[in-house]
Amino acid sequence: MLIPSEPSAAAAPVREPGQDLAAGAHGLRVAIISDAAPERNGVGTYYRDLAEHLKAAGAKIELISPRYRAGRWHGGLAMPMPGDPTQRFLIPSPKLISSRLKRLDPNAIVIPTPGPYALFGLLLARRYQARLVVGFHTHFERLAALNNHWRLFGILAQTYLNNCHRALFKASHLVLANSDEMLDVARSIGATKVGLMGTPIPKHFLDVPVRPLRPRIERVLFAGRLAPEKNLGAVIEAAEAMPQLLFQIAGDGPLRDWVQQEAARLPNLDYVGWVRRQEILPLIDQTDILVLPSTIESFGTIALEAMARGRLVVVSSQCGILSWDQLNRALFQMREEESLSSALTRVCALDQDALERKAELGRAAAREINDRNLRHWLSVLRDQDPQGLEQYEGR
Repeated sequence: MLIPSEPSAAAAPVREPGQDLAAGAHGLRVAIISDAAPERNGVGTYYRDLAEHLKAAGAKIELISPRYRAGRWHGGLAMPMPGDPTQRFLIPSPKLISSRLKRLDPNAIVIPTPGPYALFGLLLARRYQARLVVGFHTHFERLAALNNHWRLFGILAQTYLNNCHRALFKASHLVLANSDEMLDVARSIGATKVGLMGTPIPKHFLDVPVRPLRPRIERVLFAGRLAPEKNLGAVIEAAEAMPQLLFQIAGDGPLRDWVQQEAARLPNLDYVGWVRRQEILPLIDQTDILVLPSTIESFGTIALEAMARGRLVVVSSQCGILSWDQLNRALFQMREEESLSSALTRVCALDQDALERKAELGRAAAREINDRNLRHWLSVLRDQDPQGLEQYEGR
C-alpha cells in the first residue's frame, strides 16, 4: 500500500487517530463467513479479533461461523474430520446464513476458508453485489499431503481444496495472504488480484500492563495445534536436552496422546491441555520465551501475541511472520539445520539488557503492525486501494 504524502500544516486540522478510524469505518457493513470456530482455530481467532477492532472503529460486523462451547459444536451438522478426532467441519443451514446476511445487507463480504460455510456464503454473496475479499491463511493442500492417516482422503482433500479455492479466487475482488510464500501459493492456485495482510491482536493484549521479564530464562512455552506440521518433536527433544528449563505445551490435536505420554516421561515437560481464549494471556505472561519450530506455518499468530505481551520468541525459518521486517527484527530465528535446543541455548547466553531490548522491540512492533493492519483492512473493505496492495505499509 502506498503511504500518502504528508499534508501541509495549513491544509487541514489535525485529526486524532481514532477519528481517522471512525471515518474509515463509517457506513461499512461487513459479513465475515468462516468455517473456522474462533474457540478452536487460529483463523477463527484472527477474524474474531479483526471483528472486535472493526466494531470498535464503528463498522457493523456479522461474524458467521461455527462455535465451540462447553465441549459442544454449534452452527450446523457436525461431521468428523478425517485424521483429526479433535476437529469437526460443520454443514450450516443456508437459511440461517441467508437471514443474517439479509439483516446486515453487507457492502463487503470476507471469506477466509474453503469449507461449507464459505461455499454457501459465496452462493449468497452474489445477490448483494458486495465487495468480496478472500482470506488465504493456510496451505490446506500441503497439509492434506502430510496426512498419512488415509491416503485416499489426502488425494480427495487436495482435489476439493484446489477446486474450492479456484472458485473463491475467481469470484473475489481481492485475495489477501499473510506472507510472501502464501502470496505465491495463491497465485499458483489461480488468484490474479492478491495483496498482503497483517494480523490483528486482541485489544486486551495491548491494553493490559506487561509483566517484566525474569532475570533469567526459566519457562518455555509452545501453544498451538498438536499436529505434525508444528514439529513438536523439536520441543520434546529440547526438553530432554535442557532439564534446567520447564517446558509447557498447550493445545489439542491428533498428537495429543503422544504429547501426554512424553509429558509423563519427562519431569520438566508439562502438558497444559486445551487453553480457553481468555486464559491465553496469563499463560503467556507466566512464560519467558515462546517457541514455534513449525515445518509449515503460514504466519504464526501466537508468536505475534507473545511479542505483544513483551515475551521473547523463537521461530523456525518456515514461519510466515518472518516476512514482516519489523517483526523479524524482534524475533529469534532458528538457523539452518539448528535444533531448537541449540537456538534456546544461544538465546539464554545473551545478557539481560539485550533480552529486554528485544522484548521491548517486539511489543512496539506488534502494536504498530496491529494499528496499520486495521487501517489497511478498512482501506481494502472500502476498495480505496485496489492496486499496489503487496506494498503493504505494515512491512
